[in-house]
Amino acid sequence: MATGPDRTKPQRVGQDMTTITAEHIQSGHPGADAQPGAELERVVSFLSELSLEIDTALDPTTPNPHLNMILHLMRGHIEGKLVSASSMVAASRVPYATAMRKLAGIQDAGLVEQRPRTKTGKSFSLHPSATLLERFNELAGRIDRIASGAFGGGAPAQDYFFGGSYQPGQAKIPPPAALPRPVKLPGGMRILVHGDPTFLVMGNLKRQFEQLVGTDIHQRAFSIDRLREEALRNASRAKSRYDLIALDLPWLGEFVAKGLICPLPDIMDVERLDPSDFHTAGWRAAHWNGVPYGVPSQTTPELMFYRKDWFADEGLEPPTTTDRVLDAAARFHNSRAGRYGVAWNAARGTALGHSFMMTCAAFGQPVLDLDRIAGGFDADHLEGRPFRPMFDSPQALAAAEYLMELMRFSPPDILSMSWYERVRPYAAGKVAMAYGYTLLAPYFELDDSCPAHGNTGYLPHPHGPAGAPIAPVGGYVLCVPSNLAADRVQDTVDALCVFTSPGAQKLYAQNGSRTSPRYSVGADPEVRRLSPIFELVDQMSWRDELQFWPRPPIPQISEIIGICGHELHDMLRGIVAPEDALARVQARVEEILSRTVT
Repeated sequence: MATGPDRTKPQRVGQDMTTITAEHIQSGHPGADAQPGAELERVVSFLSELSLEIDTALDPTTPNPHLNMILHLMRGHIEGKLVSASSMVAASRVPYATAMRKLAGIQDAGLVEQRPRTKTGKSFSLHPSATLLERFNELAGRIDRIASGAFGGGAPAQDYFFGGSYQPGQAKIPPPAALPRPVKLPGGMRILVHGDPTFLVMGNLKRQFEQLVGTDIHQRAFSIDRLREEALRNASRAKSRYDLIALDLPWLGEFVAKGLICPLPDIMDVERLDPSDFHTAGWRAAHWNGVPYGVPSQTTPELMFYRKDWFADEGLEPPTTTDRVLDAAARFHNSRAGRYGVAWNAARGTALGHSFMMTCAAFGQPVLDLDRIAGGFDADHLEGRPFRPMFDSPQALAAAEYLMELMRFSPPDILSMSWYERVRPYAAGKVAMAYGYTLLAPYFELDDSCPAHGNTGYLPHPHGPAGAPIAPVGGYVLCVPSNLAADRVQDTVDALCVFTSPGAQKLYAQNGSRTSPRYSVGADPEVRRLSPIFELVDQMSWRDELQFWPRPPIPQISEIIGICGHELHDMLRGIVAPEDALARVQARVEEILSRTVT
């Protein structure tokens, strides 16, 4: 949904990402199967060509206007092209009067929806109904299996009986349906997002989503710190410049406390979102005091990426604990040969602040004195209670000392590595292990020239002696600003439901995203074939390993993250000892927590 820079050239977004190319995110290297509606599009093309061959090669023959018009309608939907009644008639290959009768029959069967294009309603566009999308999606699977069984080159025919389509929760998700009424947003829809690969994928699908919602879409993307600044700046305006804003999960408490975003129950029926389909941790993280304020647009846990082939060659166990990480890092580290043990977020400021909080969690302690509950700590009930920072705890010291140990086996530029920079040397085969969000996996999963391609294992964060396997949940929720003009709210909500629907999330995955906030998307057999990440993240969620308490979303959390990232950077540089750095953090955070949020 982005506009602006040429998407065929490498993009640079702030300090978070340097050069992830749109080509890799959109379609991978040659041979990649991450195409929009890959199987469905292939079947539509196949049937269109077959129908044309039959109509023209055999004589006498009779065209099939129903099929020809439905195929034309489906192709337009997949490609994001406008379909009108006249173009349907032209595609039917029968006389005008006959075509109009056949089109009326298709509409009477509930397979086609009309959407007005003008205020008078005299001009309208045609779109596949949800019923047609569901039926055609099922047909596509059957056609694909029949063709594969007859001619080879595809999925084995026995998958029809034993494959995902007959397993509970494994049904294929059809493409997203167009809204029956186009949204009425003068000037188009305006969205403020983070400049990461998932939102880049959404940008690449701009044309399709404009067809789905019926208006132009304008997207602005910023690095993480600039995104927060712009969201806060927007809140100071009399009227919001954005219909939707993407918020990093830890920011939710601040934006709620300052009254900057709308509670979802005040503007919509939350059941429209099918809340039970969202990963539990991602959906809970969208709440404050039990009320949802945003819709997960991407749920991306931070994991440990490791080279399965290197570990196998050395006979090493996967790095499930911090001790194993250090042992493996020492084994693989060879700076003279340009090979290093581990990469992670050590850049000064926000990047290192996030890393330290997650490392504390891996050692069994959040950075605040949260209440202990089954499975971890309570981050659901944060409003109205005082907190004590825990940077003076033994676990925090153990976490700091672990980071100091990692320094010995890290690349020489580790102190400037942030979100993207840590993954780049891993993908290039220079690093054995890297902490990274799943949203960055496309950099090596979609590039078969990367040594890490096909050789990467994924694990929850390696844990310390007092910790347990957890995968800290990251990602963004889409929120409606509280200062959005009242006459834009309901149309914005309609579009929000489209952008976060299972069909849309599947489309993002098929175009290169490696984040999914919904169980149904991770269970889709077509999505699972794209990457092992989707099934693994679902399994982590079922095991309650996805957690958002490592970065508790209290209103002061952004300041706390910044303090950690600056004070501990001096520690990593050797300017101050870990105990002294943590004492300074403790004192500064205590002062922050004593102030009232305004």
